[in-house]
Amino acid sequence: MFALGFPLLLVPFAIYNIIAFLMPGLSWTGALTTMHMVSGADWSMSLGDMLIAFSVVVLFGEMMKATRIGVRTVVDHGLSLLLFLAMLVEFILVKQAATATFFLLLVIGIVDVMGGFAITLRSAQRDLTVEGTVPHIMS
Repeated sequence: MFALGFPLLLVPFAIYNIIAFLMPGLSWTGALTTMHMVSGADWSMSLGDMLIAFSVVVLFGEMMKATRIGVRTVVDHGLSLLLFLAMLVEFILVKQAATATFFLLLVIGIVDVMGGFAITLRSAQRDLTVEGTVPHIMS
């Protein structure tokens, strides 16, 4: 499986950057679609809302990947940490990243890093086996 050592949250991060830099006039908060609900209310979703919803679904995939133990998992966590650091630097230094949508992507990124390490450590504790010595019976 190719996605084992690939941080999946790179996809929404890339989508954000493509839209922010190649379509600078596009609003993250403008209503992209509106649905009429049975209650009579209108529910509007913006581009930012859709990207965050997609990112939360991707975060679920990252959490599932974190349950495995092995060298690839360590590499995946390291890459997720590097991605989070890149997102943090971009948020602080780049004007186009100073939006609520990007901040929520950043929060999802830190949840991925912290949750991934916590899940992996917890899974590793369960898989830990202690080898004992078998007492020799002397005759």
